[in-house]
Amino acid sequence: MADDAKCFAAFVNGLSKQIYFRNAELTDKVLKEQIYPDISDDDFNRLKSKTTGLLKSLVSADMDMTQLEAFLTAQMKRKEGGLSEQQAAALRKFWKTNKAKIHDSIVQQTMWGNSLQKVSWRVDLQSQTRNTEQINIPTAIMELHLSDNLDSAKASEVVRFELNESKLSSVLQGLQEIETQINKYTKK
Repeated sequence: MADDAKCFAAFVNGLSKQIYFRNAELTDKVLKEQIYPDISDDDFNRLKSKTTGLLKSLVSADMDMTQLEAFLTAQMKRKEGGLSEQQAAALRKFWKTNKAKIHDSIVQQTMWGNSLQKVSWRVDLQSQTRNTEQINIPTAIMELHLSDNLDSAKASEVVRFELNESKLSSVLQGLQEIETQINKYTKK
């Protein structure tokens, strides 16, 4: 039956894999045959539309558990097309276990180009050169590990460079400006 909690939980899992994890094997036909073989195509399409809308609401708002409870309560109180208590419980359990995975999947799908995976650095002290016996100039050696988001099979690229004191100061000032702008827009 369509209100069966296990069937609904399986349906929500299948839909999320189809929509957010791009699993091409989980077609509507497979979901209907495996989970709801006894309901009509129209009922299945209505259930799919309703459940997809619920999932999109959860994902787009990136709901925490308090928001989820308020949302599910409102959905259960709806007269037409509302959720049953079993369906709400299945959605609650699903969201608790899959929120982070879905978030990570969406972030991965929306990134293009290279991303910074790791930063390593050290400070060396240049003690002498051919012409000068003692100079004691500090230099920073940076190493950036970049990965290609479009080709995950490709090995990460490593970029190494050296900065003198003034260049390092300039880079740090630029990073502080970036942090200020991020904080301005995230307001944490």
